[in-house]
Amino acid sequence: MTPSRPYLLRGIYDWLIENEQTPYLLVDAEAEGVTVPTEHIQDGKIILNVSLTATRDLELSNDGVSFNARFSGKPMLVYVPIMAALALYSKENGRGMMFPEENSDDDPFSPDPTRSKEKEPTPQKPHLTLVK
Repeated sequence: MTPSRPYLLRGIYDWLIENEQTPYLLVDAEAEGVTVPTEHIQDGKIILNVSLTATRDLELSNDGVSFNARFSGKPMLVYVPIMAALALYSKENGRGMMFPEENSDDDPFSPDPTRSKEKEPTPQKPHLTLVK
């Protein structure tokens, strides 16, 4: 299946914008292919304001998030591969979503591969006793 993360990201983004919230994107800045301002990275992560007023040419694609923005007055093209997007949430109230690892058992949208029908208990037949 295709990853659920880009669809969740777009849905949460639209929900935040419609509710007049400022969307913040938490990014794994050490992931391969990430292009972000390195001077703002803390503990291997960076938080980016991806609101319509803070970005230009914002694109939320299946492959990643890209936009133009200014950091300390310098223009920059930012690119975040979709798997480096860790969370999208509101600046104002913190509501949003942490994205699960796509290949982990924590993904709520994937069936549990360790669970099989053989492991499920077999139902017992009802036992009735005749009472006189």
